[in-house]
Amino acid sequence: MRRALYGQRSERARQLIDQLELGFEELETSASEDEAFAIIAAAGASVAAFTRKRPARKHLPEHLPRERVVIAAPCSCPACGSDRLSKLGEDVIETLEVIPRRWKVVQTVHEKFSCREYERITQPPAPFHVTPRGLFGPSFLAMVLFARFGVHQPLTVSGIAMHARVSSSA
Repeated sequence: MRRALYGQRSERARQLIDQLELGFEELETSASEDEAFAIIAAAGASVAAFTRKRPARKHLPEHLPRERVVIAAPCSCPACGSDRLSKLGEDVIETLEVIPRRWKVVQTVHEKFSCREYERITQPPAPFHVTPRGLFGPSFLAMVLFARFGVHQPLTVSGIAMHARVSSSA
């Protein structure tokens, strides 16, 4: 009697197995159809080439006054001592500075020279910067830190206010 109540029923197990087999057959046919459609779609589709843009920093506004600081270039080639140097170009680093509520951009220029005798490029070392490859100068960072920690102003509020001041000062 226990076996009749709690035992395994072969007919019920067979029905479950048959049901699972039907489900697997349906999945196999739909998978093969999907593969066929994918092969046809891949053969007919042409995709344009994609080149990723390098992330670029936005330039500082043009209406702000610029102060140009030129770092003294070497008079002679450090490798051979020759004084026959020719200018190749220059690297310009722009940093945003603020003199209490007056904005300006400081352009630090590193002139590049090449030695005509030794065929070597020379350039003066860059001055110390608070944040390497940073956009903001020490006085600007001091103003932001004071607003954040001295006046307890949230960065979002001070950022919005500074953006409005820089945009409006012409």
